Amino acid sequence: MSGTESVGFKAQLRRWVQVGGPFLGLVLVCLFFAFARDEFGDPARESIFKPGNLKIVLVQTVVVGIGALGMTLVIVSGGIDLSAGSLVAFCSVLGARLIVAGSSPVVVVLLAVAAGVGIGLLNGGAIAGFRLLPFIVTLGSMSIVRGAAKWLGKNQAISIPNDSGISAVMKVHSPETLFPLPHGVWIMLVLAAVTAVVLRQSVFGRHVVAVGSNESTARLCGVRVRSVKVAVYALAGFFFGVAGVMQLSRLTQGDPTVAVGLELDIIAAVVIGGASLSGGSGSILGAIVGALLMALLRNGTSQLGWANYVQEIIIGSVIVLAVGLDKWRQGRAK
Repeated sequence: MSGTESVGFKAQLRRWVQVGGPFLGLVLVCLFFAFARDEFGDPARESIFKPGNLKIVLVQTVVVGIGALGMTLVIVSGGIDLSAGSLVAFCSVLGARLIVAGSSPVVVVLLAVAAGVGIGLLNGGAIAGFRLLPFIVTLGSMSIVRGAAKWLGKNQAISIPNDSGISAVMKVHSPETLFPLPHGVWIMLVLAAVTAVVLRQSVFGRHVVAVGSNESTARLCGVRVRSVKVAVYALAGFFFGVAGVMQLSRLTQGDPTVAVGLELDIIAAVVIGGASLSGGSGSILGAIVGALLMALLRNGTSQLGWANYVQEIIIGSVIVLAVGLDKWRQGRAK
């Protein structure tokens, strides 16, 4: 094998590791639960892999999965957004407040998502316009938006009627069977497909990857770096707003105290899915698989009767492993 062929083979191998890694992780988790036994000694697979429970896992994937779409764009561009959880909570409280005030479901969705886009624009404007670190800007935004959610909800949850229209989006029908899936699952899959096409096939997507790979080089090549960054954070706000609506539909209430730490789950899903925290690479499909893997881990460990702190230790270990794999890939690439 010549030197050129060897380099090409190694690049292709790294590509397969990046794409196939999340699926391999999901398969390993499924195999573990297939042979594990619960606290009573019964095979866990009998409860975990029931069609009804798999539907629950998919429902539990929706909020993190949709948030991961926006976070993938941010991380691929070389940034980070720590305000995701607070934004989800804020949009859910805003939606609940609007429903209680008598607004139609269409108006509720439009205004909740618009709020997400607006906050994303503010984040992107501060980062791109003033050249501030994304970590610092979104860390401050996380606190500000959480405070705004508590103010809007008057420090309490706002319940919405079960027949409000929004509630139907995540409502589970036929709980003992896999199909029909809730509308929210299909919305997540459609958004994922559209985002994947935008990231891989559009000029904007190539600019996002270029900015994340090397910002200086992208600028020299004519990419409008600031505009790309603002657009990325605005799009992330859009996805977080949609996730907030899904959270409202699932819980049938807007609670300013929910989604604390959700941004870590979202970032973990993206990293598990093969994205590099250094920017320049990431996969929409991988992010969805990462969100599904985390939901399955949480659901499966609950079915096994494991304590919550054990679940958190496992999730944390998976995150560290995913980041370690990312660093290994970068080292091999160099």
